Amino acid sequence: MSWDLVIETLTLEHHAVRLPVLGVTLLGFTAGLIGTFLLLRKQSLLGDALAHATLPGIGIAFAIMISLGLSGRALPGLLIGAATTGLLGILTVLAIRRTTRLKDDAAMGIVLSVFFGLGLVILKMVSNLPGSSAAGLEHFIFGTPATLLNSDFYIIAGTLLLTAITTSYLLKEFTLVCFDQNFASTQGWPTLLIDIALLTLVSIVTVVGLQSVGIILIIAFLIIPPTAARFWTHKLKTTLILASLIGAISGWLGSSFSSLYYKLPAGAVIVLAAATLFLISMLFGPARGVIPRFLRHRKLQRKVGRQHLLRSTYEILEQQQPNQAIQNLPISLSLLRQHRYWTRGELPRLIRQAKHEDHLERQPDGQIQLSESGFGEASRITRNHRLWELYLIKHADIAPSHVDRDADMVEHLLGAEIVQQLEAELDTPNTEIPSPHTIQPEASQ
Repeated sequence: MSWDLVIETLTLEHHAVRLPVLGVTLLGFTAGLIGTFLLLRKQSLLGDALAHATLPGIGIAFAIMISLGLSGRALPGLLIGAATTGLLGILTVLAIRRTTRLKDDAAMGIVLSVFFGLGLVILKMVSNLPGSSAAGLEHFIFGTPATLLNSDFYIIAGTLLLTAITTSYLLKEFTLVCFDQNFASTQGWPTLLIDIALLTLVSIVTVVGLQSVGIILIIAFLIIPPTAARFWTHKLKTTLILASLIGAISGWLGSSFSSLYYKLPAGAVIVLAAATLFLISMLFGPARGVIPRFLRHRKLQRKVGRQHLLRSTYEILEQQQPNQAIQNLPISLSLLRQHRYWTRGELPRLIRQAKHEDHLERQPDGQIQLSESGFGEASRITRNHRLWELYLIKHADIAPSHVDRDADMVEHLLGAEIVQQLEAELDTPNTEIPSPHTIQPEASQ
């Protein structure tokens, strides 16, 4: 295999692969779009149950068309049969959930396993019908995008158009039901009808995608792109766009490479392409990715350590100079170690960091001293800490002897706007605030 062939396949220069790749790409775009709402509803297994429940319908539709003297492998008839038993499977899940105490996962597990087993039995039975050939029906299990026709492509394109229009029109309703269905119900929204509309779209996309991706793997096409998109953003509209693009790229890459390696199951290759994009998103996604989250955590740890060091230094200066203006004097490392617990090697590392940031200066005798900028930063950090302590004492009824620990857990997230709000709540101008540890319990009442 040459690179020229790979490039020609990816750029759709070959007529033989153009239609299947475009069809699967559009299907991936549609699956990512509607799959986002399925993921937000935490009903991923519902799509799995729906996909498995379509198999009996395929076998039954084949038998009916054969008995009527029609072609048993006519795609519209097979899709109608798949949609019928798929919806029956969804209704069975809802019935089990509403009439028993079984949870959603148990109900969906029962339905998908029973319907899939029933479908395999029916396919075996119709394959033995006299004068009929069920060869090719098993392709619905793993998917065969290479067999897509022009009519199939038009069906997929129509499904994309229907899904995009419905999603745009019902975006507010879908969003409300996904995030707070109880609130939507109490506000008088027709949550049942919204649910039906959403499940109908999921059913249509699932049934249309059977030939391309297959029964077993269509659920991955519905779930993996939205899940990958969640690593990149916190906004719903951006998630919808990214999920659609990731689904489209997965379908384009997977179907292209499956056409190059024609002996590989197309559905599996498409899902592996989606899984690769998911892995990249999981590692590098700026919103929830592992590496950016690790870097943010390290940055926060450095910030917390720096603030602890500067505040401890400033508090030692206060203890050394009670009832007078604080002067920036050198202090010894032993006082720092006694003032706060530091793990082994932590204090030297923090001192090196503060020195690098021009907040501390090392004296020839081994003592440390705040720089001019460090002294101002230490004063600000200490003031913000005590401001938060006073707020907790006044509004959260926390004892002054325990408030330091509680304030220490949240003070590092304080921004300028929050500090101004705390000052307004406490009616404190931007002046020196005494330590809450000197406040008597009666005064804090």
